Amino acid sequence: MIEKDIKKQYENIAKLAVEVASERLGSDIVLLDTSGVSSFSDYFVIISAETDRHIDSIATDITRAIRDEKIHISHKEGSGSGGWMLLEFSGLVVHIFKKNIREYYDLEGLWNRAKEILRLQ
Repeated sequence: MIEKDIKKQYENIAKLAVEVASERLGSDIVLLDTSGVSSFSDYFVIISAETDRHIDSIATDITRAIRDEKIHISHKEGSGSGGWMLLEFSGLVVHIFKKNIREYYDLEGLWNRAKEILRLQ
């Protein structure tokens, strides 16, 4: 039962990341359940952003919102100026890309066996 409760907490945090990204005008937001296909994360959130500053802004706001839930970031990689950023929390990885960089890496294709929970255009 505890494992199920933890997974539900991860899902709620992932949905919070989706909500914040949507409020900050991120686009083509996808929430994937990767628990059956990944050994390092239960959920991925993939977000497209328009500019370098937009990536940084979305990342800052997601980090702040999740920190307010008493969950701290465990790893951060990339930067807005590089066209992508990765934020890792317990059970959740958030990917924020400029559109052309997202197309290049095609994480949805790479993780196509993951279950899509939701998609916001």
